[in-house]
Amino acid sequence: MSMKKWTDEELITTRDSLEAWNSRNNSSGSGSKLWLFTAFLGAFAISTGVAFFFLDGIDVMNVLLIIMGTVTCASWYKSEKQRKDNIAFLAEINKEIKSRKVKDTPKHKDKTDTTAKEIKENSREDSSVTESQPTEKTLEKVEEKSGN
Repeated sequence: MSMKKWTDEELITTRDSLEAWNSRNNSSGSGSKLWLFTAFLGAFAISTGVAFFFLDGIDVMNVLLIIMGTVTCASWYKSEKQRKDNIAFLAEINKEIKSRKVKDTPKHKDKTDTTAKEIKENSREDSSVTESQPTEKTLEKVEEKSGN
């Protein structure tokens, strides 16, 4: 997937959503451990089903153990692969943003997030704009001087 045609806003939005996913995924450390434990249980179910094939013969419970273990291990493998792909994609997006030298905008900007520095800068800009705009009185004075 080429990110060369993406706009800066699309890149930043995608990066923000992937970083939010990554932080949720990393913050729940017990979730990944539990998922890994489930994958080991799936592998154990497969090995138990195969072992009981040799000991007891073909039985419905043995086949069920093998099928359920296979489904569990396959779903773990797919989710782990997707997690790695997402992390690699996040790295690519960060690399593209750095290569474009995009100025990072705040991820979530609320009205309450404005800092004192931003307020001061905004007031300076407003005052400079109002100072540079001519008022009616100054226009009248200019007209009087040019008319005399």
